Amino acid sequence: MVQNVAGMLAELEPEDFHLLSGIEQGMRFSEWVAREKLPEFSRLTAEEVDYRLDRCLDRELIERQTIQYEGYRLKFEGYDALALHTFAERETLEGFGSPLGVGKESDVYEVQSYKPLALKYHREGYTNFREVMKERDYTSDREHVSWFYTARKAAEREYDALEGLYPDVKVPRPVDHNRHAIVMEKIDGVELSRTKLEDEQVVPILDLVLSEMGDAYAEGYVHADMSEYNVFVNTEGITIFDWPQAVETDHENADEFLERDVDNIVGYFRRKYPRLVPDDVDTAALADSLADGEFESVRDHAA
Repeated sequence: MVQNVAGMLAELEPEDFHLLSGIEQGMRFSEWVAREKLPEFSRLTAEEVDYRLDRCLDRELIERQTIQYEGYRLKFEGYDALALHTFAERETLEGFGSPLGVGKESDVYEVQSYKPLALKYHREGYTNFREVMKERDYTSDREHVSWFYTARKAAEREYDALEGLYPDVKVPRPVDHNRHAIVMEKIDGVELSRTKLEDEQVVPILDLVLSEMGDAYAEGYVHADMSEYNVFVNTEGITIFDWPQAVETDHENADEFLERDVDNIVGYFRRKYPRLVPDDVDTAALADSLADGEFESVRDHAA
């Protein structure tokens, strides 16, 4: 389980971050960074490296292996510390709050700035790295890929998508990005999967989700991982979040992903509200109407 390192930041000294950054640089070339390479990567003396290694090992920011050679690599806590340190230096964040959600591929915390914001750490690859490498095409062109590279690329992709979509699509407003972490607007609401809609709300909310998917397509993006777990519902409407798998509309499989997203979200509403959602919706035609900017209501696509 990845721990929250925010309370540890005050204990860390500039040279600790030099060491962590040096290990990060070395991990671009190999999973474990050889001990003798650390002075070069961190720009610290050999003696200083020894001292900083002990401090960072004690705080569980790094780990060591001694099979074949003595090598070191960052743990996710060390990567978190580097990202948090950068946000603090930029004055993006002023304080750290409670968890908002902890999942398989990300951890989200409330953070303090000029108003409460959300900090999302990407964790892709932390539990099942090989599967993530197969599924995510942003790792396909690299021979050596670390957990951290995979998580960083996921964060970059999500941040780029949010910047491209906001404010024309109902997504969280992006604020800042560093390494595998994104600072964004904190959304108040209830996850669609945990929402019990009144009968008269069901089709309008489904139409609203589909309409936002159409707006995203018009702005050049397909979510590519749409489900009831990626939508917040509140009194002002809906917000679609979790965009790391988004593809641009010129991607060769974009229309296939759009149809799959439509299948997923319509299928969820049909299962949960079978009396209210038509069971004969032509999802292929519905996806085409989203892509063409002609969507009005799911009812128009029932046989």
